[in-house]
Amino acid sequence: MLLAPTGSGKTLAAFLTSIDRLMFNPAPEKKSRCRVLYVSPMKALAVDVERNLRAPIAGIAAQAERDGEQIHMPVVGIRTGDTPAKERAQMLRAPPDILITTPESLYLLLTSQSREILRSVDTVIVDEIHALVSGKRGAHLFLSLERVEALRTAKTPLQRIGLSATQRPLDEVARLLGGGELSPSGRKWRPRPVEIVDAGSKKEFDLRVEVPVEDLGRRARRSPSPTTAASPRRSGRRSRIG
Repeated sequence: MLLAPTGSGKTLAAFLTSIDRLMFNPAPEKKSRCRVLYVSPMKALAVDVERNLRAPIAGIAAQAERDGEQIHMPVVGIRTGDTPAKERAQMLRAPPDILITTPESLYLLLTSQSREILRSVDTVIVDEIHALVSGKRGAHLFLSLERVEALRTAKTPLQRIGLSATQRPLDEVARLLGGGELSPSGRKWRPRPVEIVDAGSKKEFDLRVEVPVEDLGRRARRSPSPTTAASPRRSGRRSRIG
């Protein structure tokens, strides 16, 4: 669970470890290609994230080429209500490495043949999680995440990353994101452990204002202005008439 101010780079921070793993490890077989799932509450944000991932991926690839390192260029796919049927079918035949979607589209994936591409997912990123936790969309999404967990073939737990600039209270949001699991005895339901990274506190500054003289106001009052200085008196006598 990551709390950080807007514009601080928390979305990229959530992706970087996964991008590094995707690019510098051998690519798995085609059916197990999709390993990162990004969920956005808004289609517009999903489109922005898909576009914003191009620059860091291209930058890492360029540096790897200069260093002579072999990489796998990850494919980023987007699945929303606006995705044409042709692209959805193509995605099923050739799953992307990173899949960007919305809560509603994730539900549709899980209820169709396309759910097969989610079996290899090892990381899920939920952005702007504060927009989901207090309503039905959040409850629906967290249920979908449990379905993804049950669908997966990997034995390691699904890594869930929640992002927001305003999520509160953190403990409660973390509990919803992590979900629950059975205890080793299989008799008790317990919440999964979630690590909270709170980078949302404001920075404190030790600020002082120092003036080169003791009192600028007093200095201004003591210094006569050239336009208001007293004029010298004229000399001479007055003359009388009469």
